[in-house]
Amino acid sequence: MRKYFFVTACLLFSLQGFSQTPTDSVKMVVNKLFAAMKNGDSLMLTQCFADSAIMQTIAKNKEGKVSIRNEDFHDFAKQISKLPKGDADERITYDMVKVDADLAIVWTPYQFYYKGNFSHCGVNSFHLVRINGQWKIQYLIDTRRKDNCI
Repeated sequence: MRKYFFVTACLLFSLQGFSQTPTDSVKMVVNKLFAAMKNGDSLMLTQCFADSAIMQTIAKNKEGKVSIRNEDFHDFAKQISKLPKGDADERITYDMVKVDADLAIVWTPYQFYYKGNFSHCGVNSFHLVRINGQWKIQYLIDTRRKDNCI
């Protein structure tokens, strides 16, 4: 009997080591988004977003003034689906992930490569919401520039 107890206890403790933290599960969604982009998989990409998701980009216009562009994530997914696999390669690092109950924020500096060539860099700011037990991107805003890239 003790043998079975010991084996069961060991299994339970080992499974705890594999349990996912809220931070890990949030990162999984963000990683899934960029894997979908790289693979040109629009279905996988749209699965990362909430139905009411908002996407925006902060950029400078031709006059050097800051402008904010809105983008529909369904249109973004269509654009990605038209690209050959590997053409859209956004390489991120996690600077910050914060989770409180069903809200998470993620800050990821990035470098974007198109068809293997450096295109631009910036920072992504994600707001995710846990809906029916699954993290979804509700809001994504990013910056884009070609200089001062790490």
